[in-house]
Amino acid sequence: MKQSRGVIFLSGLLYAYVLFVSVPVLAQGDALVTELQRIESDLKARIGFSAHDLETGLRWEHHADQRFAMSSTFKTLACAALLQQVDENEVQIERKISFSEADLVTYSPVTEQHAGQREMSLFELCEATMTTSDNTAANLILQAIGGPEAVTEFVRGIGDDVTRLDRWETELNQATPDDERDTTTPNAMVANLEALLLGNVLSPSSRGQLREWLVGNKVADGLFRSSMPADWVIADRTGAGGFGSRSITAVIWPPERLPVVVAFYITETTASFDDRNAAIAALGRVIKDMLEAK
Repeated sequence: MKQSRGVIFLSGLLYAYVLFVSVPVLAQGDALVTELQRIESDLKARIGFSAHDLETGLRWEHHADQRFAMSSTFKTLACAALLQQVDENEVQIERKISFSEADLVTYSPVTEQHAGQREMSLFELCEATMTTSDNTAANLILQAIGGPEAVTEFVRGIGDDVTRLDRWETELNQATPDDERDTTTPNAMVANLEALLLGNVLSPSSRGQLREWLVGNKVADGLFRSSMPADWVIADRTGAGGFGSRSITAVIWPPERLPVVVAFYITETTASFDDRNAAIAALGRVIKDMLEAK
């Protein structure tokens, strides 16, 4: 693993290679280790966590190279792939898409209102996908960009040789243990978010649009957003699936500092949905305290 300015490994023993880190930061690192271990124990789950603080260069990892089902966190990648095609003039984002009730799948709060009644633009479909996690909208976006394999091809093009999307909604949420289909790793997703929201993969306008959709997420209020101050900008996407899978990927901007990028995946647990959400919120409080201590 490359070490950039400072790396904290979260794998039982805490090892810090930090030439300039103050004691309070290390203490907060210990708090993060403790919280991840508590979540893992309390939920009796397999978890994976990766975070990169761009202000300090510090990284935190816990099972960060293990594979986890993406569930709805793939939707950021799908809409980013569409935006790249828009940037390259391969598709018009205002292009209208027709669909019927036969196209509807479970959890489609926006598209179910329009199926067979009116067309929706690719822009509207991505907005529904990103802000409400509408599954039919996500499938229509996948169809427009070339299917699940187009997402895999897209991430390969930005340097991710790990993440893969193989199926459509809602089968991709099965999250069967040891099934590599439709999976990523926390480290891979953090790198993707950095490339898409902080790098030059997308044009400035497309990058800004992706961020706007993520900040406008309407289905994540009880997670990191509930644990962090109202003046922090949070661009996030959540996921849920079989075998107790729950996840959140986020770029978090506290005021007057560079952001921290986070990916957290939970799976293989019988813990309730509420308990998994509470674990994410609790982790968010530790991350908040850690950032405020710097």
